[in-house]
Amino acid sequence: MSLTRRGFAALACLSMMATAWAGSPAADSPDTALQAAIAGSQRTPAFTARDGARHPYETLRFFGIRPEMTVVELSPGGGWYTEILAPYLHDKGQLILGADDPQSSNAYRQRSGQRLKEKLAATPAVYGKVQMNVFEVPGRLQYAAPGSADLVLTFRNVHNWIEAGGEPAVTAVFRSAFEALKKGGTFGVVEHRRPAAQAQDEKASSGYVHEAYVIRIAESVGFKLAARSEVNANPKDTADHENGVWALPPTLTNKDKDRERYTAIGESDRMTLRFVKP
Repeated sequence: MSLTRRGFAALACLSMMATAWAGSPAADSPDTALQAAIAGSQRTPAFTARDGARHPYETLRFFGIRPEMTVVELSPGGGWYTEILAPYLHDKGQLILGADDPQSSNAYRQRSGQRLKEKLAATPAVYGKVQMNVFEVPGRLQYAAPGSADLVLTFRNVHNWIEAGGEPAVTAVFRSAFEALKKGGTFGVVEHRRPAAQAQDEKASSGYVHEAYVIRIAESVGFKLAARSEVNANPKDTADHENGVWALPPTLTNKDKDRERYTAIGESDRMTLRFVKP
């Protein structure tokens, strides 16, 4: 090949790379609306204190969020991400929560669901448009109409679903996300990551999950793995702690035992995976 032809080939390659990069969420111009939602006064101070470990802007951008989307958040817990998603989607989009049932026969789920319901009701200017629907594993997974969502998100919940019903339960949840999404929609997963060399028990009792496990189940229900991000990685986390991931901040369940060491490690190493419904 002549130098001229090599030059043209290189330019063509660079052009294709630039096109691919431009189509990725991170290549867009800054999302000032998302930045404003993250900086907003509606957020709980204890939640914002964790931004350095949870990277909400980078994570949501990686998942390709836009303000006009219909977004489902599964198992929102105390609403850490809900406080960001609700104002961001308020004007143009829709936030649907797949949450615990305030009327659940399970006391823990009842309290969790009631707290979240009260949180939303207390600030209607922020949360008035949010749909709070029941989501309980393994049996109550009809939280959104089929083909209605652009984006389904879950943050550090896969281990809970494993505990609730093992691999069949996780498969059912992932299938429900697949069904809720439009064609071309995205399923975003963040989860505590267990090193491949460490065994994962059937209940994921440490709170850590193999990345390959999540990918395998997602692909088994029809998803395609579109991308992985290391934005929530923590190479200092060895994932072999007494009492599992809860030994680390923010829980520090072992109290004063090895507290300095766990504090120095910081929050867990986490996988961040983007799946697409073909």
